[in-house]
Amino acid sequence: MIQTFKVVFAKLGQVHIPLIVGLLLLLTFLLTPQPASAWQWSLKVGAESNHQANQADAFLPNEVWIYAGDSIQWTWQPKNEPHTVTFLEPGQTRPAPPPPFGPPSGPPIGPPFYFGSQCPSPNPYNGGTATYDGTACVSSAGLNSGTAPSTFTVTFPAAGNYKFVCLLHTNMYGTVHVLSTDPSSPFYAASLPFTQSDYDNQARAEANNILSRTFNAVEELRNVPRAENEVLMTGDLVATGGGRQYLAIVRFFPQTIFIHKGDTVEFTNIDPTEPHTITSGSTDTLDNDMALVNVTQEADGALGATVNSASDFGNTTDTTGVNTGFLQAAPEDLAGRGQSSPGTTRFRVTFNVAGVFPYHCALHDIDGMFGTVVVH
Repeated sequence: MIQTFKVVFAKLGQVHIPLIVGLLLLLTFLLTPQPASAWQWSLKVGAESNHQANQADAFLPNEVWIYAGDSIQWTWQPKNEPHTVTFLEPGQTRPAPPPPFGPPSGPPIGPPFYFGSQCPSPNPYNGGTATYDGTACVSSAGLNSGTAPSTFTVTFPAAGNYKFVCLLHTNMYGTVHVLSTDPSSPFYAASLPFTQSDYDNQARAEANNILSRTFNAVEELRNVPRAENEVLMTGDLVATGGGRQYLAIVRFFPQTIFIHKGDTVEFTNIDPTEPHTITSGSTDTLDNDMALVNVTQEADGALGATVNSASDFGNTTDTTGVNTGFLQAAPEDLAGRGQSSPGTTRFRVTFNVAGVFPYHCALHDIDGMFGTVVVH
């Protein structure tokens, strides 16, 4: 019997050797860990309400897990509000925002504009694609959905945990966790925690959460001690495990204020992070948003101005007017660094002449941030 089986298997082996070898090779392939194919992930930058009054300054979502070799394509959603996707070098001084949003020259006046090395050198900003390995800085231009292209794709060849920021909004950042399929790597992960569908759902949920916080921000307006004839600006700061996000309400409250000749209007920015300006006349440009025009420093650190004629405040056709530069809360103090000065958040204007005085925020007028002082 044993001899019979030997003969049978010998004959089978002679007939099916190619098949058996093929099966063994397939089995070996299936049992050997295969490198994961590179994948392109899709994320969003920013979101806004239909009337553009509520801006979600956020990467959506702002924390993702991918494998080395994968890429991420960010797509901008706001119609006009610009953002960058920027990966800095470790410890790099934060550079100025890309033209035309950044200041052309001179010392920094305050956040969000800081002067340091550009990104990268000598070409300040990348085009639609870049590769980031944790060393040399890469950055998109300041984009919105109206620019072409309104996407920026970054490939990540090296495992690591990387922070990315928006150069125009200091409290808008996130984290990319780049993992490895190599079991010997300290960044090894057998699988990823989320799929593209999961990130799509997270993006929608985070955007809705931020934009729906309008009620909280407007409710806060009611809790703030108000000066007589005060105009407020507000927003709300939120966060996830990957970084900060925030709501900027780019409107004045109230949008139109009625006063009498000789009264003073106080403009106050209580937004925890977003800057605004009070700008009149038609001369403001993105290059001089930070310049102070026809305003003075008051004893308590606020800015002030007096309007004795219509041209002192300016209108949409006058070339004269006022500009406060950035009204913004002070940035956070960090251990090991010098303490920042108090923020400039108030601007007082005394109107000694009757008339209708329009003004706007030079940073957000493109989103509809206009106001009017009516002096009886």
